[in-house]
Amino acid sequence: MIVPLWDDCRYAVNDLSIPRRHSEGWDVEKPLRRLGTQLLTLLARARANEADIRRPLVESLYASPTSLGIGALSGFLLSIAIAHISHDPVMTGCAVIISLIAVARSISAIFYYRKLKSGVARAYRRWELAYELGAWSYAAMLGVLALVTLVRTDDSAIHMLSVSLATGYGAGIAGRNAGRVKIALGQTSLALLPTVVGLWLSGDFGYRTLAIVLFVMIFAMRDITRTTHRIVVEALRGKQEKSLLAAKFERLARYDSLTGLENRMAMQMRLRDLFAQNRRSHDALSILWMDLDKFKEVNDSLGHQVGDGLLRAVAERLTQALGERGHIARFGGDEFVILCPGANRTEAQELAADMLDALHKGLRVGEHFLVNTASIGIAVGPQDGRDAEELMQHADLALYEAKNKGRNRVVSFAWSMKERFHRIHEIETGLRRAVANDELVLKFQPIFEVKSGRIVICEALLRWNHPTLGQISPVEFIPLAESTGTIEEITHWTIDRACEAAAHWPEDVRLAINISLAVLNSGALPTAVIEALVKTGLSARRLELEMTESVFLDDDSHTQHMLKALQQIGLRMVLDDFGTGYSSLSYLRSYRFDSIKIDRSFMTGIATSREDQAIVRAVTLMAEALDMEIVAEGIETHEQLDYARDAGIHNVQGFLMSEPQSVAVMTDMVLRNVTIPAAIAAKSARNGRVRAAVTSSKERRRANG
Repeated sequence: MIVPLWDDCRYAVNDLSIPRRHSEGWDVEKPLRRLGTQLLTLLARARANEADIRRPLVESLYASPTSLGIGALSGFLLSIAIAHISHDPVMTGCAVIISLIAVARSISAIFYYRKLKSGVARAYRRWELAYELGAWSYAAMLGVLALVTLVRTDDSAIHMLSVSLATGYGAGIAGRNAGRVKIALGQTSLALLPTVVGLWLSGDFGYRTLAIVLFVMIFAMRDITRTTHRIVVEALRGKQEKSLLAAKFERLARYDSLTGLENRMAMQMRLRDLFAQNRRSHDALSILWMDLDKFKEVNDSLGHQVGDGLLRAVAERLTQALGERGHIARFGGDEFVILCPGANRTEAQELAADMLDALHKGLRVGEHFLVNTASIGIAVGPQDGRDAEELMQHADLALYEAKNKGRNRVVSFAWSMKERFHRIHEIETGLRRAVANDELVLKFQPIFEVKSGRIVICEALLRWNHPTLGQISPVEFIPLAESTGTIEEITHWTIDRACEAAAHWPEDVRLAINISLAVLNSGALPTAVIEALVKTGLSARRLELEMTESVFLDDDSHTQHMLKALQQIGLRMVLDDFGTGYSSLSYLRSYRFDSIKIDRSFMTGIATSREDQAIVRAVTLMAEALDMEIVAEGIETHEQLDYARDAGIHNVQGFLMSEPQSVAVMTDMVLRNVTIPAAIAAKSARNGRVRAAVTSSKERRRANG
């Protein structure tokens, strides 16, 4: 064990990193303390390994009760026979002592086996010493008996019995007790050396020849014993290494190597077992599925080493907060699953709150102090799942809902979530074929100039006619398109079709298209725009790209580069939903926008809200100072239109004038140069016809009913 231990120590020293000098001097206290801890751990491990090998070797001493019994019985009978034949008091005394030792060793062996069966035979060193004392005493007395018989009598029969007894014992023990070399060599030497002395002192040539043979035999037995011992120890070490390797693989299979927590496989096995038990006992079983919020940002900004340290710190903090209330596992990435047998929904929610509170206290990771939030989904069996797999799925659905609702919250599973999830899944699947199947439809909503009343811009709005779900609002499918990565294809399709339609409009009517941050970051937008403009012949200054303030949230250099590239093409840039997103105005200084769209939320109560009026006036004055157009969205009443006109807003958009129209209707409106009054009148007429049709339908039903 010395060489492996030294290698481990050398590796520990080589792995030790000692920081360079600080302003006060060399900082070596912590590394040295860490080295000391590592060395103590290695020494403890070495002792444990040595004990693991010693244990079976000691057990081998007592392994064959039959051989122990036969050895004791043969020594007892032969020594008594020698005493009986010789009638010599010294030989009789030796026989008595040999018999007593044989009985004592037999009793010791019986006690050992009783302790072993009861599971308390753990003091292996004590049992080894007991065996050593008995074995050496017994061997020494056999050797003394042989010496005494050779010296005190000339009876060849007695000589044969005593020498045979000592020689047979000394030779046989070399193999039986080879597991403990010291004991075996001691027994052989103590039994044979007195015999050799006695044979030599006899003076007989034959006896002296036998003495020489036995003396050489002692050394031969020593080599045999040591060789056997080495083979046995190597076999035991090989078995131990296999056992340790198997245990290591089992641990790797069941435990997370980073945090030391159970892994996904181990937790799923535990969940299946507990679910089966609780189903029989009708007890509750709660699952808390946790996901750290914005963990990727920690990895990206501070590095994976800090990210790994954070995961270890989170695992430790969660384990402390959990206590004895359940089991925790890391499911991979930044996800943790907590299993609480017997916990109902209320108790699970209380535990989830404790978990969030524990994370809110902050964690020290190296030089960084990080305050984390997390989203948690809860499912409680058996009401939330008929089996373990379904319960896990529903906890995951609850987690998905928590993240969608803004993160840093706890959500319990409800069966309605499953319906929403199936709808979301169907929408996500359908988005991948919506363009190819020509399921998307473009609508256009006109934007009117307040001063002249004519249409100056048409905003392209996307609609989706799903084959089974029917009409799906862009508010629902656009975020899913962004998360699934299909938004880029959809946006490029929209740009192509919208530019194709706008090419047939008058030159002074512009086209507006909404662009999401995901498309802006893809890098392919400038190329897609240029290709559409070249293909349709639309002038770049007739195309406006609308983007919200969220584009500037991350202050990304790539985003800045893309915006400048789009401006260099000659496109008009519009800031959409102004006042509801990113609160900083510094981007207005860095980027040149041609227009600002005031969000509809500020126009809804403009007729009565002094706050909304003040905000709209401030934005209008700022836009005029920066030489930008102002567009007011959400104009639905005459009062809102009048206020927009009085406030000096340039352009207006809303249902008061027109809903989104098809390509054909929009083209007809711009070619006929429809103005605000005409649009309002046409809208009122359409509404009147709809109301009349509804009234007529109701009257017919009453007449038929």
